Amino acid sequence: MPTRWFTETLHRHVRQALAYTRVIAQEKTPFQKMSILETEAYGRALTLDGIVQTTEGDEYIYHEMMTHIPMFAHPNPRKILVIGGGDGGIAREALRHPEVEKVVMVEIDPSVVKFCRRYIPKICGKAFQHPKLELVIDDGARYVRETDERFDVAIIDSTDPIGPATVLFETEFYRNVAQVLRGPGIMVRQTGSSFLQPSEMPEAASRLKKVFRVVAPYVAAVPTYVGGFFGFLFASHQIQPLRATPAHLEARYRRARLVCRYYTPAIHRASFSLPANVRARLEHA
Repeated sequence: MPTRWFTETLHRHVRQALAYTRVIAQEKTPFQKMSILETEAYGRALTLDGIVQTTEGDEYIYHEMMTHIPMFAHPNPRKILVIGGGDGGIAREALRHPEVEKVVMVEIDPSVVKFCRRYIPKICGKAFQHPKLELVIDDGARYVRETDERFDVAIIDSTDPIGPATVLFETEFYRNVAQVLRGPGIMVRQTGSSFLQPSEMPEAASRLKKVFRVVAPYVAAVPTYVGGFFGFLFASHQIQPLRATPAHLEARYRRARLVCRYYTPAIHRASFSLPANVRARLEHA
């Protein structure tokens, strides 16, 4: 089939274009417009409202760094909360940890889950059939406000702070997340491109510091998330992300018998070493 070009619309002054051969599926839900494209560079790609969310080619970087950083920083992560993550990648990675007893995944749009299970099953694997996974179709902000469940790790796998995801970047939401974390609980979230979305990480860090004692930024290089390093924030009342020694991280990684494609214990520690320009923006957060 002839090559066509999909042009992402996230950034006002920068455009990312992906060559694709066909549109595998499209659907308009009450929340957003979804598409699955067969791209030439990244395999199948999920887009929501014209923005690339994940691709078969590089999804492992984002999902491993969102999941294994908090999972290995926590001394005993048994109950995991995932807000968003309808493609199933975060749930897939969390369920690889043998000590996990339960993963609750809260996704606002049931069509995303159905869409991804049908058209990009390489990303979710067998996560949605796993007996330890509980899928809840609900607004994540409402869920953390009302639930009686308590968790060790909360992973906020939301889209950018536009549309239905806006509430997931507010201080009240972070306070409610803190309430559902028990003991040395950890929360992580994505904060966008360090270069093209320079205010996103400092603004989120400022809000998180009103709620958590420890707030630590880290970064990873995700090819389809253009604009320099992609940012994340780690937050906890008790746990410093680099408290574990390299030897301790290596031992836990070996015991878990994980074989990752991006995450390593060395990457775990190195990802918290920020470029000077990123750190400078955070100084007054």
